[in-house]
Amino acid sequence: MSTDPADLSATEAARRIDAGSLHPRDLLEACLDRIAAREGTVRAFAHLDPALARTALASPREGLLAGLPVGVKDVLDTADQPSEYGSPIWRGHQPRADAFAVAATRGAGGIILGKTVTTEFATRHPGPTTNPHNPAHTPGGSSSGSAAGVAAGFFPLAFGTQTGGSVLRPASFCGITGFKPSFGLIHRAGMKVMSESLDTIGVFGRGVADCALLAQAVTGLDLGDPQRATGAAPRLAVCIGPGEGQLAPETLALLEDVAAACARAGARIERVALPPAVVAAQEAHPAVMNGEILQALAWERMTHPADISAELTENMDWAAALPAPALAEGRAAFAAGRAALRELMASYDAILTPAAPGEAPQGLGWTGDSICNALWTAMHGPCISIPAGRGPNGLPIGMQLVGLPGQDRALLGWAGWLEGMLGR
Repeated sequence: MSTDPADLSATEAARRIDAGSLHPRDLLEACLDRIAAREGTVRAFAHLDPALARTALASPREGLLAGLPVGVKDVLDTADQPSEYGSPIWRGHQPRADAFAVAATRGAGGIILGKTVTTEFATRHPGPTTNPHNPAHTPGGSSSGSAAGVAAGFFPLAFGTQTGGSVLRPASFCGITGFKPSFGLIHRAGMKVMSESLDTIGVFGRGVADCALLAQAVTGLDLGDPQRATGAAPRLAVCIGPGEGQLAPETLALLEDVAAACARAGARIERVALPPAVVAAQEAHPAVMNGEILQALAWERMTHPADISAELTENMDWAAALPAPALAEGRAAFAAGRAALRELMASYDAILTPAAPGEAPQGLGWTGDSICNALWTAMHGPCISIPAGRGPNGLPIGMQLVGLPGQDRALLGWAGWLEGMLGR
């Protein structure tokens, strides 16, 4: 087992710091050493200033995150570092204030280590980040740098955002844990919001407890201790989801293997199909997402059209051609889908479903398909991706648990159970 502090989980690093067996300075320097060794290949950072991190650490650190380095996706504003949103339009932009998530992290004692690469405006056009397991493959997106940085040991915790699958998919591709909380659990003040109905700030860590630690630190909520989750086994609805046709054979096989392992561990397993209203919500996702992006980028589209990628321009052109009521109708479909999902889940603790169609695709020109995640983002409930296996190329594949809005603590507890079961 590695003794390098850069490989510690956030919860273990915090425990050692609290016990006096690890100094925050040593943790920071270990992370900086790892960055020096691997950043040239991984390319996780949009901006990195080691001197700034060292200066921050010179002041006394108190709180749940005391002394822990944190990566921040570059759609969240930072008062002391540029925020460029993955777009040349905003190159050199320096906000005057921190986003809420950043300010709350500092308030909890965390060290903002740097800004991580995002796809263009957290949409589809990729940045330069590579997968730490194999640089010929994508790390996923849009939270590319945050997921890759946690996986590479650059920082134990990071923030991402999700509109379709931008936390869960890169977590699966990079072999780490990604948690998308209930919609609005982490306030979006200071975020470059693209989709008012969908954008959700999420977190990355090396395990379920790490994600709970960061989410709890910035919200002040008691999200429990997933490492001490209830010994009872959950009632799981196993659902392939809307992406059945896109799932790799190894992903389908892994879902069955994980479901069988859960059953052996005492879980009640039932296979479910999505109600028509939930399917309709999935079908409405593109209209809502792209319609709201069209509104969010009205200034950029009007003043800097040549600096917007062809992919994003095409999506906005598509949204602009929709009938005017399409956005309101899509939002109504979301609401109806949430009601139908609540009824479906009355007998279950969580849904077990794939976190991504398969391994990370080869090449850096595409960050992968969000078909396994977009619906659950629209449902506004918490979702978490947990490493569960490897594909034929040796790259990670994750499984996802989905809960109902407001059930973040319960879902994290069941995720802790699943993580422990998979570990056994």
